[in-house]
Amino acid sequence: MSAEICFLDTNVLVYLFDRQAPEKQAAARRLWSRACTDGVPVLSTQVLQEFFVTVTRTAKQGLSPSQARQAMMAFAEAAEVVPVTVSLIETATRRVEQSGFSFWDSLIVETAIDSGALWLFTEDLQDGQMIGQLKVTNPFRTEFAGP
Repeated sequence: MSAEICFLDTNVLVYLFDRQAPEKQAAARRLWSRACTDGVPVLSTQVLQEFFVTVTRTAKQGLSPSQARQAMMAFAEAAEVVPVTVSLIETATRRVEQSGFSFWDSLIVETAIDSGALWLFTEDLQDGQMIGQLKVTNPFRTEFAGP
C-alpha cells in the first residue's frame, strides 16, 4: 500500500470480529494492521453505520451495542472518516443507472473515489475491477497478497 490511500468496506471491519470465518478474520486483521501501519485507512460514515448494525444483529459476531460502539469509535479514531454528503448520494444514484451496482455499493464507490483512494477493499464487487483510478480488491481471496 505504501502511502496509497485505501478505502475499507464494511465487510473488512465485520470480519475482524467473525470467529466463524477464521481465514477471513485473519485476512481482515492483516489488512487493517497493514493499512494502519502504512498510512491512514479511509472509512465512511456509511461503513461505520453498517458495521454497527451488522455486528449487533448477527449472531456470529454477537457484539453488544456497547462493544460495537467501542469498536466503531476505535475505527473512527484510527481512520480518516469521510462523511456521506447529499452530493455523494446524488452521484451514487447516477452510478446505479450507469453500472447496475446497488445503491449502497455505488455509494461506497463514490465515497472512495471522493476520498482520493486508489484501492477499495471489499468482497462485494468484482475483484480486480478498475473504476476510474480506483482498483477494487477482494482481500479474502486465497491468492490475495496485497497491493
